Amino acid sequence: MKTVKMSNYSVSKEGYPHLERVCRDYNYDKVVLVGGKRALQAASPKIREALKNSDVEITGEFVYGEECTMSNVERLKNREEVQNADVIFTIGGGKSTDTGKILAAQLNKNAFSFPTICSNCSAVTAISVVYNDDRTFSHYELIPAPVHMFVETSIIANAPEEYLWAGIGDGLSKQPEVAYATKYAELDHIARMGLTLSKSCEAPFLKYGKQAIEDCRNNKSTQAIEEIAMDILVATGYVSNLTNQPEYYYNSSLAHIFYNASTAIPREKEYLHGELVSFGVLVLHAYAEQFDELDKIARFNKSIGLPITLEDVGLTYDDLEKMAEAAPNTTEWKSSVTNPLTKERFIEAMKTADEYGKKLKEERQEEIA
Repeated sequence: MKTVKMSNYSVSKEGYPHLERVCRDYNYDKVVLVGGKRALQAASPKIREALKNSDVEITGEFVYGEECTMSNVERLKNREEVQNADVIFTIGGGKSTDTGKILAAQLNKNAFSFPTICSNCSAVTAISVVYNDDRTFSHYELIPAPVHMFVETSIIANAPEEYLWAGIGDGLSKQPEVAYATKYAELDHIARMGLTLSKSCEAPFLKYGKQAIEDCRNNKSTQAIEEIAMDILVATGYVSNLTNQPEYYYNSSLAHIFYNASTAIPREKEYLHGELVSFGVLVLHAYAEQFDELDKIARFNKSIGLPITLEDVGLTYDDLEKMAEAAPNTTEWKSSVTNPLTKERFIEAMKTADEYGKKLKEERQEEIA
């Protein structure tokens, strides 16, 4: 028997008006708050306000760390306040949410997620990205998705715009990656649902993305913000859960291979996950020889300032061989059994994407001249 669980979710413009009722629906009397420092500053007062006249007890509030690492999970596991809680409230962006999900799974508890930024879909996914203590990529941890997500759009609108910007870059990968990963596979009904839903992910980013970034810059909770938040946090997250099953992994492919391989290259600047993945989308289209799509997404990236060249993400051609050596160790590469990948074509695709981006930059310079 197969069971597929998807996160329920609540959306509001201000506060968490349904929080007490949802806690009661699950018979939760004790909760613990785990998140990033800034995320807790933004969401904790609103969570406490929503629960202040209820019988739900908050046992504690803890900053998770700075990376989703197993050492941070172990540190939190040893807290009595965490052990005594009925449910983990995991608050913040991808790394804090991923930490909270693993923490909940290891303690055999459920998690509620409270995304405070829209940098990725981790708030509803059944997977966590785990890093080593030196901040290099370690592995994916397959764990239950949060049972409920609470989206408060005013918090997202007041977060730094770079996170929503990077979330658009990451979200743009979902549709082409699932399409590429499933290209030659025999799909069951769950994977087919995931593939079908993935085809709805790209259009909202192209339609609302630029306006949402502008609205976030001006701290306005608008329709564009909500559309992008729902696309990142719900649509792409649901696709992830449907295309990531014990028998197969179609959730991501070449865009995330590029991201994971790039973590093997030391660079002075830190780049956001979605920032790197957005260039990986161009690599995917170059690899698949989908040049119309490469042109469309590269031009969109350029319009909102997402990377379109290797230089934009701190890489050079000298780094590509090392990235190609790291790529076969990724989950995505190992899972591409029906559509085998080659290191040579991966290197060539990175060069092709970079060359196209350089041409677009030259076009802009000619327009200015």
